[in-house]
Amino acid sequence: MVTCIASSKWFLIAITFIIATIPVLIAVCWLVGKKLREVKSKLRELETSLKGSISKYAAERQGRIRAQQALRKTLQQKTDNNLAPTSYPMVPIATVQSCFSSRNGTPRQPLLVPLARACLIFDPSRVPPASLEGLEEYSHIWIIYVFHLNTDLEKLWLEPSRSKVKAKVRVPRLKGGKKGVFATRSPHRPCPIGLTVAKIEAVQGHMILLSGVDLVDGTPVLDVKPYLPYCDSIKESAVPDWVKADSSLTVASVTFDEGFHHSLEKCWQLVEKSTLYASPSEMKGLIEQVLAWDIRSPVQRNRPHTSTTIEVGNCEGDESFDPTITIYHLVLESLDISYRIDSEGNVIVDSVAPGPSIEKSNRSRCNYTMWKDELYH
Repeated sequence: MVTCIASSKWFLIAITFIIATIPVLIAVCWLVGKKLREVKSKLRELETSLKGSISKYAAERQGRIRAQQALRKTLQQKTDNNLAPTSYPMVPIATVQSCFSSRNGTPRQPLLVPLARACLIFDPSRVPPASLEGLEEYSHIWIIYVFHLNTDLEKLWLEPSRSKVKAKVRVPRLKGGKKGVFATRSPHRPCPIGLTVAKIEAVQGHMILLSGVDLVDGTPVLDVKPYLPYCDSIKESAVPDWVKADSSLTVASVTFDEGFHHSLEKCWQLVEKSTLYASPSEMKGLIEQVLAWDIRSPVQRNRPHTSTTIEVGNCEGDESFDPTITIYHLVLESLDISYRIDSEGNVIVDSVAPGPSIEKSNRSRCNYTMWKDELYH
């Protein structure tokens, strides 16, 4: 009897608690429902806004496309009517700091001089450093650049009828013989744009250290692209026989005069803090690789050895001076290297001296210290 009374008591308490909490539950459900309705309303607003933004973007994109098409059509009409040439806004995105201080001595093709180094420095205002991420995973890159030191650049600003762009150019391998400009890699082209390949040694921030380059110091760069062997190397490719005749551009040997090493050691102190090379011996290796190819022009190579004159320098008072020998000059890393070539094609490197612009060229340049960990890791 007592147990039944106790059970009835607890049952009444539970019923009373449930009845008391019903209004609270109803209020909670109402609040939750209100929040859900607000969320759904907000979602509908966002969906409407998103659809409007997408439609607006699509309309703007179509407008840009139509404007671009109209612009191209107008430019093409002007070109067809000889009123104005078609042009595109392109500016250099990087500059080359190369071991080749001048055009003379710069290899005619890439990778011929493995020790030829250059630092490709990008303009941070146009190319964020993140643009170079992943490039270090490749071994080589293509470089698209401008032949900025061409002697006939002023022709580009003339009308085609007055520009007199040469259709044929002299080819070094043909000993001055001519070929159509598009059958050669001559820098003197209707559009002075060059394409070369170089080995990536290291990537650092907004800079790339390269080797095997054929680029002169100060070259403006328009673009770089990774080298892809599976599509960039064509096994079935064919070239004319005169291109294969590399022997015409090589020399018999390269030797150094006894006094060369002393003059190089003396000059090294002037370039040590601005050069991409570790030591005088490495610089000597670069000189040997460059001069292993005959870097003279066809006119210089065809000049008789018995009637040549000194090109640079003053040799008065030098009893050992032979007036029948031509002294040639090669400028690397702002150092002026003097050499001569005998009738058998042997190169004798005589001496090295500071170049005329050595102090100016050494300012704000990449150097070996910046890259030594990457070069010799």
